[in-house]
Amino acid sequence: MTRSTRERIIDEALRLFAERGYSATSVAEIEAASGLSPGAGGLYRHFKSKYEVLAAAVNEHATRTRRQIAETLAETSAADASIAVEERLAHLCGAGLSKVREESELTRVFFRDLSQFPELVAVVREGLLQPMFDAITTWFHAQPEYTGTTPDWPAIGAVLGGAVVHYRLFQETVGEPPGRAERDRFVAAWVRLALGLLPRPPVQAISRDDGFPRTPLCRSCLLPLAE
Repeated sequence: MTRSTRERIIDEALRLFAERGYSATSVAEIEAASGLSPGAGGLYRHFKSKYEVLAAAVNEHATRTRRQIAETLAETSAADASIAVEERLAHLCGAGLSKVREESELTRVFFRDLSQFPELVAVVREGLLQPMFDAITTWFHAQPEYTGTTPDWPAIGAVLGGAVVHYRLFQETVGEPPGRAERDRFVAAWVRLALGLLPRPPVQAISRDDGFPRTPLCRSCLLPLAE
């Protein structure tokens, strides 16, 4: 699909901001990368300033993220309930990793340049990061296996979502995955931790017919409790 001039300007500007930094990128360089005559003012036919290009990129990425999250939640809600919960969890984690990777250019701009634009930091926080954490909470609420559990789901979403974000950021900054755990191992570990949130089946009473009293058991560790 052919991109409009406005879309080319936004995409190429974000790429240059990620590579060189916002301050080090000139309007003429953005115009040249977008297929416009550098220095001829073509960018100003679509944007008032270089800052407006940056703000448009951040806001459009936030809008796209909210749309993608809504589509992913709708897709998982419509999934066959016969699919094992482990597979559904792996899909959720994989979707998060892919989304964070998709935003790698914006991530570099965020850490390098956005501290000078607190209003854009707020857009990233409320438009990209918080929706991801909220989506994890919404997803768990919708899974029948987790019915009846009452943990602090927003905090759980922050922990699990934060792990996904950190995994990609670590790769971006250090050049290798945290703990040298490749993607498949990370997803498997993430799923295993999430499975630990499943409600535990009730402990069955141990029947005895030897005339001795029963010893109560610790529900979490199945060891005899001191009487």
